[in-house]
Amino acid sequence: MTHQLTTSYIKDSTGLFRYYKKLVERALAQCPDEGLFTSLDEESNCIAIIVKHMAGNMRSRWRDFLTTDGEKPDRNRDGEFEAPPKTRAELMELWESGWKYLFDALEPLSDEDVTRTVTIRTEPHSVMQAINRQIAHYSYHVGQIAFLAKHFAAQSGQWTAVTVPRKKSADFNARVASGQASQR
Repeated sequence: MTHQLTTSYIKDSTGLFRYYKKLVERALAQCPDEGLFTSLDEESNCIAIIVKHMAGNMRSRWRDFLTTDGEKPDRNRDGEFEAPPKTRAELMELWESGWKYLFDALEPLSDEDVTRTVTIRTEPHSVMQAINRQIAHYSYHVGQIAFLAKHFAAQSGQWTAVTVPRKKSADFNARVASGQASQR
């Protein structure tokens, strides 16, 4: 994703969300199927569970974003951590459906909307606060997914960095300076 200078909070936030989505998709593409469903230990979630949780959160937070509480009564948060999707195709369908809720909610917003009030778990938030809350939440899980995908892909020697490659910062910075790489 090419970095775009903007003074629009909505455009920048949407760009960040798109960046995190693509980062995970590049990581997932490299992860072997079995890695999607493997937990490192009993206290850890597998990639498929993290995706299921993120999709459930996105459905709850972004569906009817401006008009209903972000914690929908039909959400079963605890269930998001049980019974992961069974296949890569099911996992990717869930992934896409969650992001559709998000982008469908954000794209019609204007920068004037950032001061509007929405609720999450009955607590008032400005639209900007609600967006910041979700950027922080999703980036946490994006890091988990990228870490796990790298772990499982690297075991078979099939990993290519999805951000700046290790020991390649100088090369990357030179590409950014010449306009051949994105800073984001």
